[in-house]
Amino acid sequence: MKNWKWAWIVVLFIIPLMGAEPPQHQKKPLVGLPAWAYGFISDSDAIQPDPQDSEARGGPDKGVMLHVAGSPLSFTFTQLRDQHGPADWFPNDHPAMPDVVAHGKKPNVTACSFCHFTSGKGHPSNADITDLPYSYFVQTMSDFKNGLRWSADTRKTNTNQMKVFASGMTEEEIQAVARYYGSIKWAPRIKVVETNMVPKMGFGGGMFFTLEGTEKEPLGERIFETPESREITVALRNPRSMFIAYAPVGSIKKGEAIVAAKQCRLCHGENLQGTGPIPGIAGRSPSYLVRQLYDMQQGTRSGEWTSLMKPAVSNLTPDDFVALGAYLASRTLPSASATTASN
Repeated sequence: MKNWKWAWIVVLFIIPLMGAEPPQHQKKPLVGLPAWAYGFISDSDAIQPDPQDSEARGGPDKGVMLHVAGSPLSFTFTQLRDQHGPADWFPNDHPAMPDVVAHGKKPNVTACSFCHFTSGKGHPSNADITDLPYSYFVQTMSDFKNGLRWSADTRKTNTNQMKVFASGMTEEEIQAVARYYGSIKWAPRIKVVETNMVPKMGFGGGMFFTLEGTEKEPLGERIFETPESREITVALRNPRSMFIAYAPVGSIKKGEAIVAAKQCRLCHGENLQGTGPIPGIAGRSPSYLVRQLYDMQQGTRSGEWTSLMKPAVSNLTPDDFVALGAYLASRTLPSASATTASN
């Protein structure tokens, strides 16, 4: 196996394990784990790189200058993959970046823009952190630092890695990041498609990818959130890239009923776009949202405000998680509805 491929495995999977091991009392058998929300097909899958890793990430850097639509700039793969200063395709899309966003803080703090992009939109494997309330963002980082926020699925190592990052940042740096990403207005990037059959999927690095060919598989009771273009999103790291979330037929309507029954709008606002220090949940990644709901249900996310969520999440079933993820993500579309694909 090529050395570059091993290097990517270290970056994606081994480094996140260092210094980010959850407490023993939080390692308990999981009930009803929505494995798809954590980037896995089932609860028994092992961590693995993308099965088409060389294609997805562009392979070794051969010095070729790369381009994306809409940007006059050009970069090499090495520049795009720099964890302490990844290249910025669209510098006019965002305000001036704080140094910790642009470069991180050596040796232990990766640039925020490496995982969450300069836009803050990130991937399904992490989080869209744009337009979050300042106090919520700061409190979240404090929760990570103080060991109050872990992933229920211990395979989700990058969640646990946030403890390392938060612990390595000063309060001033955290506040600067909160102001920066909070000033970027949320914008839709997910199209929800209701269907019973989906393209054959592979997974790796916390995301799902459409495999080559025309083969399809039953979706079942889960959501597959995948980039419209793996090359544009993963290899070229375009922060404007879009995602498709495949959800079971009828799940959006079911999710709407659950939101009404749980009275989610009392706290998250009539349009589910947040109120005061409470974050918006409309149009966010369904994978991310369901991870948070399940983590709170399992007690691995226990920071401030979580106690208010416990009654709402305590009796959610795997089907409920799917329905909620589909409905909340669907609020991104201009028509506030999803596309229904032919089965």
